Amino acid sequence: MAIFSKLLTKTDIGTRLSVPTKSLKSLPCFGRGHAIDFHVQDAQSGEVWIFRCVIRKKSHPKPALCKNWRKFVSSKRLSVGDKIIFSTLAEDQASTGGAQYKIEVKRQTKIFGVSLGYFP
Repeated sequence: MAIFSKLLTKTDIGTRLSVPTKSLKSLPCFGRGHAIDFHVQDAQSGEVWIFRCVIRKKSHPKPALCKNWRKFVSSKRLSVGDKIIFSTLAEDQASTGGAQYKIEVKRQTKIFGVSLGYFP
């Protein structure tokens, strides 16, 4: 089940992935902390990544993925305008790497500057 999808921005590509606040309820519990590491499976390759989600200590939480996010962006050669779909893994799909989530990349395809849609 999809938790969120997002068209990647310059900040998402260069620094960290901003996560919609409404998605927090579907992510692991932070407890009393402001950061949590969790396993995410790449839907295309099956590789398991450990991402860290951080939230602000005070006021609006503003969640973001930081740890290993830039490595993921680089390995997938993501660009501004590409789309990611972040979702939960069904119990029967849970990976041996402990992943409970998956991330799927859809690349924006353009011809002569016109977007034709998104493809894996």
